[in-house]
Amino acid sequence: MLVTDEELQKLLLNVKVVDQKKIEEIREYAKNSDISFRDALIEKDVITDENLGVLIADARKIPFVVLAKIAIPEEAFRIIPERLARKYKAIPFARDPNGIKVAMVDPGNALIPEMIARKTGQKVYVYLATERDIYNKLFLYRRDLQKTFDSLVSEQVRSTGKTSSIEAPIAKIVQLIIQYAYQDRASDIHIEPEEKDLLVRFRVDGILHDVLYLPIKLQEQIATRIKVLSSLRTDEHMSPQDGKMRIPLEEENLDIRVSILPVIYGEKIVLRLLASHFRQFSLADLGMSENDLQKVTNAFKKSFGMILSTGPTGSGKSTSIYSVLKIINTRDKNITTIEDPVEYRLKGINQIQTNAKTNLTFASGLRSILRQDPNVILVGEIRDSETAGIAVNAALTGHLVLSTLHTNDASGALPRLTDMNVEPFLVASTVSVIIGQRLVRKICEMCKVSQDITVDQLMQNLPAETIKKYFGTKKDARIYIGKGCEVCHFTGYSGRIGIFEVLEVTNNIKKLISEKNDSDVIVKQAIDDGMDTMLDDGLRKAIKGVTTIEEVLRVTKIESL
Repeated sequence: MLVTDEELQKLLLNVKVVDQKKIEEIREYAKNSDISFRDALIEKDVITDENLGVLIADARKIPFVVLAKIAIPEEAFRIIPERLARKYKAIPFARDPNGIKVAMVDPGNALIPEMIARKTGQKVYVYLATERDIYNKLFLYRRDLQKTFDSLVSEQVRSTGKTSSIEAPIAKIVQLIIQYAYQDRASDIHIEPEEKDLLVRFRVDGILHDVLYLPIKLQEQIATRIKVLSSLRTDEHMSPQDGKMRIPLEEENLDIRVSILPVIYGEKIVLRLLASHFRQFSLADLGMSENDLQKVTNAFKKSFGMILSTGPTGSGKSTSIYSVLKIINTRDKNITTIEDPVEYRLKGINQIQTNAKTNLTFASGLRSILRQDPNVILVGEIRDSETAGIAVNAALTGHLVLSTLHTNDASGALPRLTDMNVEPFLVASTVSVIIGQRLVRKICEMCKVSQDITVDQLMQNLPAETIKKYFGTKKDARIYIGKGCEVCHFTGYSGRIGIFEVLEVTNNIKKLISEKNDSDVIVKQAIDDGMDTMLDDGLRKAIKGVTTIEEVLRVTKIESL
């Protein structure tokens, strides 16, 4: 380890990032959550991963590198095998006649530099990189999936001497599919039986990609294997089944939600990967601006009130709410959640899974939670009038309530609650902030280029006032795109980030709610009070080269360029 936790605490105190009281709070949070002190710093939004790396590198007088921002040639990272790269958390990232540059989590470990020097006969220059940064770059070692699985199936056919009935090592095939999806940062795996093939698709950054074709004869065996792992009925083929399983990987024990549905050619399987290691984001990591972050912080520092996260399915609502929950998770608070399903397990928090068979609904569970002396309550989703009424009354009687709503934007949550028969004056009294959000794909740093676009093209999709605000009065505007490369599977995008609007319920907004104004009037007042819309936030990120204008327009439901 380059620096101990005690040394890191001194560094943070010296640069006045935190005070001693905050240090103690972070240490307690790390202990209670069973995570490292460094991860706790990031989760609590004390410092970003990159800035933490820079701080340590400066203290130890070691050069620092951000691998996410550079293109790594194959002749460099292939110098050491994937097994060693994962074990020692090291990646060679540049090679020229002067020597080889290698990024390491622990530059003090001389084993890898010495091995590279012996193997290549060249001088090795060691750089510090953060563990998260190196982990996110390990997908470079990903082999061609189709070749790997074709070889696996062919070997089994040759060894058994059978061609009519393929008896492949199903357990290994299922394990490898999950492992590759995890390394590709996929959120879902779709295993779809077609007439002649079994298609495997990964959802990466919200987009489904075809990644693998297997013989259709393996469909039943793969389905059976997944059912066994999920404790589902193996003799049931005509009814839908839902379950969950846990798969041990090198990085973590991966929780997976399983959905099996009978279709024409067999059973379609969808696996939702609930990865936690390196995927537990802070609000800053998610892309929330400093101004919006302050509004949310002011809301969760209160001991009462309601924080709502809104957006369609897959917009990152749960991730945002979990990020808030992790920040306020301290030992002096009794925090209880009721969810459907419980996606991430959080240490120190009482999490309840709804169960229709035992009549454990959001409403009935919420009533029971209120008898458990809670400080903070998370309701996975407000779906009906009964749940809405109980949640609002809980927020009114001295509890901090967090929840999600399916509305298109932040302002739409207010009339939605009144539609659920919650009195407008109660909504105005309890709701503190509403977060509206979408997820946009980030431009791949490996193939990012800038280009000029005419204002006339922008005017086809954006109001003239917006163009003038963000691009001035010039005839051309500078934007960024990804050309497409092997790293991003030639999509031009790699990873996702949120675009947000945070509506703070000011006195002006409270008055409009009580007067039963519609969302258009409320959003106009919110903008006058200083709210940036999702379009505003997205365009700022596009101008900075984080995402593209097309992505922003796509998720904000405006016709793309």
